[in-house]
Amino acid sequence: MTAVIGSVDTDFGYKQELHRGVGVFASFAAGFSFVSILTTVFQLFGLGFFLGGASFFWTWPVVFAGQLCVALCFSELAGRWPVSGAIFQWSSRLAGTSWGWFTGWIMIIGQILTTAVAAIAIQAVLPSIWSGFQIVGGNHADSSLLSSTGAQNAVVLGVILLAITTVVNVLGIRQMAAATSVGVAIEIVAVIALVVILFSLSERGPAVVLHHTGWDPTATGTNTYFFAWLASSLMAAYVMVGFDSAGELSEETFVPRKTTPKTIIRALTTSGLGGLLLILAGLMAAKSLTDGNLATGGLAWVVSDRLGSVLGRLLLCCVAVAVFACTLACQTSGARMMYSMSREKAFPFHRYLGKVSPRTGTPIVTSIVVGASAAIALLVNVNSTTIFTALASLCIGMLYLAYFGVCLPLLIVRIRHARTDKFPAGVDEEGKPLFSLGRVGILINLLAVVFQAIMIVNLLWPRAVIYDLTGDTWWLQWSALLFVGISIVVGASYFGVRNLHTKIDLVHVPHTAALEPVLDADAA
Repeated sequence: MTAVIGSVDTDFGYKQELHRGVGVFASFAAGFSFVSILTTVFQLFGLGFFLGGASFFWTWPVVFAGQLCVALCFSELAGRWPVSGAIFQWSSRLAGTSWGWFTGWIMIIGQILTTAVAAIAIQAVLPSIWSGFQIVGGNHADSSLLSSTGAQNAVVLGVILLAITTVVNVLGIRQMAAATSVGVAIEIVAVIALVVILFSLSERGPAVVLHHTGWDPTATGTNTYFFAWLASSLMAAYVMVGFDSAGELSEETFVPRKTTPKTIIRALTTSGLGGLLLILAGLMAAKSLTDGNLATGGLAWVVSDRLGSVLGRLLLCCVAVAVFACTLACQTSGARMMYSMSREKAFPFHRYLGKVSPRTGTPIVTSIVVGASAAIALLVNVNSTTIFTALASLCIGMLYLAYFGVCLPLLIVRIRHARTDKFPAGVDEEGKPLFSLGRVGILINLLAVVFQAIMIVNLLWPRAVIYDLTGDTWWLQWSALLFVGISIVVGASYFGVRNLHTKIDLVHVPHTAALEPVLDADAA
């Protein structure tokens, strides 16, 4: 296979329609802003503490280790197949178009839900900056995401934010890359400032993470702390996804074989370190671990309470910027996945969704569809007090399923190659060897598969405290498994009908050649 980066056609047979406007930092920003530790930690810090107390902190390094194995596997694939719609493309080339189609279908649904959840994170920030942002119920209404007024207001603010991010996405990749780059720069500065300030205001030492202070067995519905701790891992699992977004923008990235593998790993490792310090600093700086404020107000309460009105609000404004960048990145990633599948005629209404605007070089229709779908997901849950916890757990469960759809066939391919020859290598645009796990590839891949399987079960487990706060609505408690089942049935119905008329196949790269060494034109 040959490739001429920046030419009209790539080595995968696709016409270069997407405009290349993503550099090294912008590629890193795409993955980092999807993870967005300011957005997601501020969203779920209170829930994690409520479910597991102070020692919920230990879910972070465990999830990070598991997701690092996944990211390392993805980095190998990103260098070999720098194509938009990464999860769909990788799984299709590893296990065939049927497996790849269902993996892509699940991923798109998960990305739409993730975009919706990212958008309502703005509720955890704006009312703390100014009470006037609490539109529903007035200034003095309860702004907590677990309250009826807070959940309804989150939908209002979330829909407004989705309208803004849709406009930015439609304008073009350069505008999107610039917006996420600025957002990430502000987020990194804010994280460093928050960590330093909160550590300087510590009320207790780091030993706080060695006990369960704040955990209420009655409220969480279990007397066994291990099960409560597993439930609290939703926080870490929700934060550390989306690092693959750099792969989604491969066709819009300069020298993607060289850039994308590195940025995937950097996005996760930077987020992992920053998030760990942020959680620890928050637990050490909170005035009280037992008065209920940390569970209901989360990290936003700590910042407002400890830093005062001026500095606290200034840093919360930085969090609001991070929420915007996160929502934008999630929507962009989903739009590229939908475009990639539509380009293969593998998605409903592909004639419209597979088009790229010649003026902006972006798939405008898919950007609008993802934004509108995320808004609909919020509006249909406007009266649900579990909108945040349920959607967060469900969307991450869907993403983990899609990640599993890549890592499992990759492990099988590795094992097969181990019997005959080493895992194929290749070179990037500069003629240097592509990123490779070498001899430890099978072990790391196996750990990634086992970790994902455990987390899928954990995230989709029908916990009333996550899916049904009423305690007596069975379909709410089982809504995650029901939703996944319905999604698969709907997808299978479309896939079956579609294959009767047109067989979906990635004819540009035969599956038998999927793991051949990758060479650029000059190196060849």
